[in-house]
Amino acid sequence: MAVNRRKLKLGIAMSAVAIVALGVGIGTANAGTRGPWHSDKPHKSAPATTSPTKASPAVTSPAPSATTPKPATSASATTVASTSASATTGVKPAAWTPPPANATFDYQIGGAYTPPSGVTVVSRDSGAAPAAGLYNVCYVNAFQAQPGDESWWKTNHNDLLLHDAKGNLVIDEDWNEIMLDFSTEAKRTALTTIVGGWIDQCATKGFQAVEPDNLDSYTRSKGLLTQAQAIAYATSLATRAHAKGLAIGQKNTAELSSANAKKIGFDFAVAEECADFDECGAYTASYGNNVIVIEYSKSGFTKACSGYGSRLSVVLRDVDVTTPGSKSYVYQAC
Repeated sequence: MAVNRRKLKLGIAMSAVAIVALGVGIGTANAGTRGPWHSDKPHKSAPATTSPTKASPAVTSPAPSATTPKPATSASATTVASTSASATTGVKPAAWTPPPANATFDYQIGGAYTPPSGVTVVSRDSGAAPAAGLYNVCYVNAFQAQPGDESWWKTNHNDLLLHDAKGNLVIDEDWNEIMLDFSTEAKRTALTTIVGGWIDQCATKGFQAVEPDNLDSYTRSKGLLTQAQAIAYATSLATRAHAKGLAIGQKNTAELSSANAKKIGFDFAVAEECADFDECGAYTASYGNNVIVIEYSKSGFTKACSGYGSRLSVVLRDVDVTTPGSKSYVYQAC
């Protein structure tokens, strides 16, 4: 299911702490973000009840569909995989294009529904079907074990879960998720095979792009993972996505330099609460107007619309990214 991460304000954070105090070990699924690299750690909240269920990870990648649709675009707007990627994979590179800049966007990782009128770009969990006729971004939890999939990882790929010197699993305390171990080239290759299979499924379903979450997990790894290792792993995922004709977006991680973003091969960014935390400029420095902004507070949304609404895709969503009919559902675009 969708991770549904979110960054919380202090008042909401205290509520989440109270929940944890009452029931230690309760797993949650929150709106897809993290606290900024320079801030205090965020807290989790109860999962959205409307979140779709994602099938257990597949060890092998499904055969790609020969009829996978590609986004319509002009030749000048299309990005083509590099010759180095072709030489590495032995596969002729496919064409891809990032989401159109300043398009009306909806963030549906907490549950798929008919997009509001005027929406032309939507992001959905990899377990959902893409929205017909729109540009679709596929959400994948690529750097940490998806809640609910822990037993699958432990049984099939325990060696790809991050362990400390005592052999204990390293848990991302922000999100209560087991971290994946991408510390060596061999492990990055193995993880790319697994996560790459999910990326292949996104392409087969008809998505046009993918957003791999938790790039910044190395910052919460207790020093066991490095940014250089995360960059190397992200680069392999970008190569996989491009080979399937998918654009790939940088998910959060404002501290990633433009040089490293280019090195990885990211085509656009999905930035949560960048206006609220004064981070939007870090993304536009790397991607120009190819940035999707999701805000979870009215003040952050107003700030984002005022500063970037004429150039970027900006949307206000409820923190649990619920579906219409939910009492907490919020959607607004500028």
